[in-house]
Amino acid sequence: MNASAASDAVRDYDVIVIGAGPVGENVAERARAAGLSSVIVERELLGGECSFWACEPSKALLRPVVARADALRVPGLRKAVAGPLDVDAVLAHRDKMASYWKDESQVDWLDSVDVDLIRGHGRLDGPRRVAVHTEDGDVVRLAARHAVVLSTGTSAALPRIPGLDTVRAWSSREATSAEQAPSRLAVVGGGVVAVEMATAWQALGSQVTLLVREDRLLQRMEPFVGELVADGLREAGVDIRYATSVASLRRADGEVRIDLANGRELAADEILLATGRAPRTADVGLETVGLTPGDWLAVDDTFRVTAVPDGWLYAVGDVNGRALLTHQGKYQARIAGAVIGARAKGEPVDDSRWGAHIATADSTAVPQVVFTVPEVAAVGLTTQEAERTGRRVDVVDYDIGRVAGAHQYGEGYRGKARMLVDPDRGTVVGVTFVGPGTGELLHAATIAIAGEVPLERLWHAVPAFPTISEVWLRLLETYRG
Repeated sequence: MNASAASDAVRDYDVIVIGAGPVGENVAERARAAGLSSVIVERELLGGECSFWACEPSKALLRPVVARADALRVPGLRKAVAGPLDVDAVLAHRDKMASYWKDESQVDWLDSVDVDLIRGHGRLDGPRRVAVHTEDGDVVRLAARHAVVLSTGTSAALPRIPGLDTVRAWSSREATSAEQAPSRLAVVGGGVVAVEMATAWQALGSQVTLLVREDRLLQRMEPFVGELVADGLREAGVDIRYATSVASLRRADGEVRIDLANGRELAADEILLATGRAPRTADVGLETVGLTPGDWLAVDDTFRVTAVPDGWLYAVGDVNGRALLTHQGKYQARIAGAVIGARAKGEPVDDSRWGAHIATADSTAVPQVVFTVPEVAAVGLTTQEAERTGRRVDVVDYDIGRVAGAHQYGEGYRGKARMLVDPDRGTVVGVTFVGPGTGELLHAATIAIAGEVPLERLWHAVPAFPTISEVWLRLLETYRG
């Protein structure tokens, strides 16, 4: 039910969740399924960043771009798809995928699982207490018998650039919800948001200039990833400038004037700052429980906030900084909900029930897909991470274009696979794929790593012919020599 009306009385619930993105919704639902009364507090749209400004709309923008790139390689299709994208149709589909920025269906779902909703700005108000400031100026006061869960996510971390407040810069929100393609778009950053939005808007009609402070794209991934993605962006017409920083900004005559640290100037119609994320904890009442506003929230492997005594405060999803991905946040939510339910019943929390009470994937098997041309899929360690942590690994590389299934994708397939093997245990600890269709290979890699499947067993996982999943067999053959 919608519990938005104000009251002087304190309302008691077993579990209070602040933040109704996919993560908060999952925690509240899991706690309710465990028999606990639950309420969720949200000041914006139910469904959060992922549903309205990130995962759903961004992939709706990118899917036509990737599909056309795939079709252009297939004999018999090239002429049919050689023209520009229907931008109006792409944006209309994006709007549909973002539910037209309305959350009625999410409200209906919350009602169906018997979780209460209070719309407003929720803040901690001391141990186990939350005060919700509603839009009409009322304050609803809540008390939790067992747990308060912060799932407030992150927002764009904007750099301190002189003149930033004068140019109305885009963050990821504006980049995924814009109503038309700017003629010239400057993108600052070299990470996932930067390369995905450069891919999308270049294909939708913008001339994109990518300003990258580092010397390559996607720094946290294998070096060949950034190289192949950069090749794809350049082929699409993106101007990539490495070792380039922004010194100052100003808007004049309707355009953004960008002064670069190297003394040059660049003009654009819009500028997107894709420079990282910051936790949304500046105004959630952390100071009332001895924490510092604006900080990431350190948690244990059951998602209890370690700095708060008595174990009643949990932080789930991006706000804890462990793995800033929606699917990882939902994984955390499932664990946290199970943990809260078990502790409320006095049950021990250990690795029973398939390990449902202890998070392990955040450190060993975090899968991620980057929806560029070519596509990127990675899980587990990279070579750099292994070197930095002193982990001994064997590196196995294979050209995916040599696999028979790659030829079915058309002419000129370019891609690479890397598998990292722990030679002592004989298990896979990291996999990276780059190339068309590789996102669908990722779950097999995740299972191999999370399940610690021995290489001798992987030999008996037979890939279908002719698919690019046959790259697994080629990697194993290459490793065996």
